[in-house]
Amino acid sequence: MINHTVLFKMKDFDSSSAKKEAIEKLTAALLNLKNEISELKHIEVNQHYTLDAPSFDICLVTHFENIDDLDVYRVHPEHLKVIDLVKELTTERAAVDFNF
Repeated sequence: MINHTVLFKMKDFDSSSAKKEAIEKLTAALLNLKNEISELKHIEVNQHYTLDAPSFDICLVTHFENIDDLDVYRVHPEHLKVIDLVKELTTERAAVDFNF
């Protein structure tokens, strides 16, 4: 199995409520990928416990049977739509992939 973990740092927003709304929007879009991409075997999205996180705000954890399935995910049209949303709402991203 392959674990693909991604951390996201949200852009600055005018208010905490606007940031919370953006986090919820991105979380929903990420979680919906499970319904769209059959190669995606597991997905979870976690948020930092505070909206004033000094580091990253969201952690995405996904699992795939193998690297080929991860490659399918990376170029899937639904994933590419979410990438556009990520670019709109975030300033930083860090990722790691590993076997487990």
